[in-house]
Amino acid sequence: MDFTDKVIIITGASSGIGQGAALYLSKLGAKLVLTGRNESNLKETAKNCVGETITVIGDVNDEAHRKQIIDETISKYGKINVLVNNSGRGLAGDAESTKLEDFDLIMNTNVRSVFHLTQLAIPHLIKTEGNIVNISSVAGLRAFANASVYCMSKAAIDQFTRCLALDLAPKKVRCNAVNPAVIVTNFHRAVGMDEEAYKAFLEHCKTTHPLGRAGTVDETAHAIAFLASDLATFITGTCLAVDGGKAVLCPR
Repeated sequence: MDFTDKVIIITGASSGIGQGAALYLSKLGAKLVLTGRNESNLKETAKNCVGETITVIGDVNDEAHRKQIIDETISKYGKINVLVNNSGRGLAGDAESTKLEDFDLIMNTNVRSVFHLTQLAIPHLIKTEGNIVNISSVAGLRAFANASVYCMSKAAIDQFTRCLALDLAPKKVRCNAVNPAVIVTNFHRAVGMDEEAYKAFLEHCKTTHPLGRAGTVDETAHAIAFLASDLATFITGTCLAVDGGKAVLCPR
């Protein structure tokens, strides 16, 4: 996979999957535009990347920030080849207990911001015949208790991916999604798990993932890079489960 002279925007690149994707894609020659809310972490990610990298600090829920991402990318590089929509939030809770303001935050972050940033990037992606990789979740493919809003948001991203693929196919722009299961990051701690609960959760993953473990950031980054690369030029509208078999598991 060769991304030499390709310009890639990655949202939520200050940690986790976004950070891993940035490090891996930089090694493959990409010029990166990294966004995130945590300035120190984002700058640390950029420092560890190979080659040209710029950072755009801000919250994807801010409409002005979304426009800034596109404007600074075009100002610096003059084009966009790939958009990786990685920013997202998790939320535990069922429909009975979830507060409406929490519903709005999850849907705004995981869906609305993705829709708008993609909308802003499309004219530039058409010019380069580029592509979009949305970071979804196994929660978009399957239903899980105590995660109704998060599952809804990721199911929306999967359907957006498929619809966008059809809309943009005549313009030679591809759109795919990566659907990870449990990946070892800070995601679950951010949702509210303490260290003891998280350790038990990872142990439980040995039974909920047929391959017998949780996944790694690098494994997810490899899938992102593949879908974004010229090795996947006949793949569009695909939601690729990177999940150790979790999405097809039928408990007995």
